[in-house]
Amino acid sequence: MDWIYLGIAGVLEIVWAVGLKYTSGFTKALPTAVTLAAMALSIVFLGLAIKAIPLGTAYAIWTGIGAAGTAILGIVLFAEPATIARLGCIGLIVAGIIGLKIAS
Repeated sequence: MDWIYLGIAGVLEIVWAVGLKYTSGFTKALPTAVTLAAMALSIVFLGLAIKAIPLGTAYAIWTGIGAAGTAILGIVLFAEPATIARLGCIGLIVAGIIGLKIAS
């Protein structure tokens, strides 16, 4: 269950990071509320996950999920560049996440 909590925390990390773009500097009420809720819930689920998963592993995977997911959604939603170098770096983050999971 701890790994599921960590996965949920990572997805919520993506939600709040992308949500920041939609808040327009926290001037739009609904996107701001969703973003702040996702921030809080992400931390709650991370806290649940680190009861059993080592802190360094959990934190690295949490931020990795957030970084890779946000970068991918930046490409999909905001037409950010999808260069080979950028995609390769996202792939390295994903490889790191997989490696940490396997090593745990």
